[in-house]
This record gives sequence, structure tokens and C-alpha cells, in this order.
Amino acid sequence: MSVRIRLSRIGKKHVPFYRVISVDKRKKRDGAFLEDLGTYDAIKSTIVRFDEEGYKRRLEQGAVPSDAVKKIYMLFKTGATKKAEKLAKMATPKKAAPKEPEVSKEAPKEAPQKKSTEPAES
Repeated sequence: MSVRIRLSRIGKKHVPFYRVISVDKRKKRDGAFLEDLGTYDAIKSTIVRFDEEGYKRRLEQGAVPSDAVKKIYMLFKTGATKKAEKLAKMATPKKAAPKEPEVSKEAPKEAPQKKSTEPAES
């Protein structure tokens, strides 16, 4: 049985979220798997969880990782998950406190008087 380490999609439409799994090469992408090795959030480009011991154990047993899993492992080794989380926090704009309307310190001006339509007496 040839074993591969690859991604299995578990996210919704337009929200890609993947599980890193070890699986028989002949199985479907989202079919039954042998072992769950981690999860990866593709939108934020962060590794949520990664089992390095399980990954190394499967490699020793002869499993072949896919190109995407190799890239995710390199992200994990370089510690890019922590950097990506910091960047994501910095990228989110902070909401400013609502400003109160400015109140002028001058006395309020009187409203202009209406002109009368009656003729003036002389």
C-alpha cells in the first residue's frame, strides 16, 4: 500500500480550510484516511495545528508528501504561523471611538426675525 501525505478539504464554499492527512494513494481526496496530521487555514495562510512527530513517523515509513504539504511543513518549520498571526492582527483596522459633535463656546445666535407683510405706518 503506497501512502501519501496530502490535503483534504473540510471548508465550506469560498472558505478553504484543509486537513493534513496520511492516506492510501488510491483513495478519494476527501475519503477515508489513516491519520490526521494537522489543519491549515488557506485564507489566513496559517497552520492551526500540525503533528510534527506523526509527520516524521509517516515519512520514515515511506509516505510521500504532496507539494502543498511540503510547503505547509516549511511554513511550520520557519515559524511562519506566528508571524502570519501577528500580521493578521496588525492588518485589521482598529475601530475609532465615535466622535462627539463639537459644541461651540459662543452664545447661540438669535434666529432672524420674519418680515411682516403689513404696510408700515407713518
